[in-house]
Amino acid sequence: MGLSYLCDMGHDHSHHHHHHHDHAPKLDHLNSAFIIGITLNLAFVIIEAVVGFAQGSLSLLTDAGHNLSDVASLALALLAFKLTKVKANRQYTYGYRRSTILVSLVNAAILLAAIGVIAYEAVVRFRDPHPLQGTTIAWVALVGIAINGFTAWLFVKDKEKDLNVKGAYLHMAVDALVSLGVVISGLVINFTHWYWLDSVVSLIIVLVIITGTWSLLMDSLRLEMDGVPKEMDVEKIKQELLKAPGVNDIHHLHVWALSTTDNALTAHIVINQDTLTAFDRLKADLRHRLEHLNISHCTFEPELVSEQCAQQDCLIADN
Repeated sequence: MGLSYLCDMGHDHSHHHHHHHDHAPKLDHLNSAFIIGITLNLAFVIIEAVVGFAQGSLSLLTDAGHNLSDVASLALALLAFKLTKVKANRQYTYGYRRSTILVSLVNAAILLAAIGVIAYEAVVRFRDPHPLQGTTIAWVALVGIAINGFTAWLFVKDKEKDLNVKGAYLHMAVDALVSLGVVISGLVINFTHWYWLDSVVSLIIVLVIITGTWSLLMDSLRLEMDGVPKEMDVEKIKQELLKAPGVNDIHHLHVWALSTTDNALTAHIVINQDTLTAFDRLKADLRHRLEHLNISHCTFEPELVSEQCAQQDCLIADN
């Protein structure tokens, strides 16, 4: 047909429904949460690092390094959210929304790379354990439980709405559990003098970090490769669009993420000649259906039943 119909619910929406906005976390709320989280965790990193060096505790230094990476992650995530508000231009026609995906990928990759160094140091220290003051380690880690737990609580409300927020929540929640492990090991070391336990706890922390970060890395990589977001079901989306009166078939259907909160779709809509004259009405119906599926940006190309799709990837996408 040579005609494409764009329907971006963020700018051109004739309905009074705005359900898709419910999926996106509010920037003002997150801005405060990120700033508070960054400030508290940075202060704790300094305390933990100073005590860790003074006591020679690898578990404290490991946790301090992990918390420092979390501070960087929070700062990058906040920057990414601010970039999503920058208007599109001729060079970046979608704006900078995709930066949220890039940040989540970089954060996960950096964290996984850092734990390799931590694991190596833990193994070396295990062969030559150093005397430690268990009670000091326990008290510092107890502070960590409070700070990490509170920071995680700041993000719990929006954790299912955005990948970066979910990442921040998981990091903080895992850190709280890790700190609990350090408290327990510190108390055990105090009473038993099993100094090698400090290295064991460090290795446990490494395993916990890998478990919590791997899925985040895979989700981020999927979005960066323009894969279908994990919560999306292409077949379900297709079936929902086929319910619209006037739609005979749908092919060349693509779904991808514009950011960690905004999803997009393009599709060829097969219709009759009679429907073509009223395609604007059909488009409104289709975008309304997509709105409820958390797809905020869509482009439709009408195609008559009598036509044969000339694009090769139409056939590939439907197989």
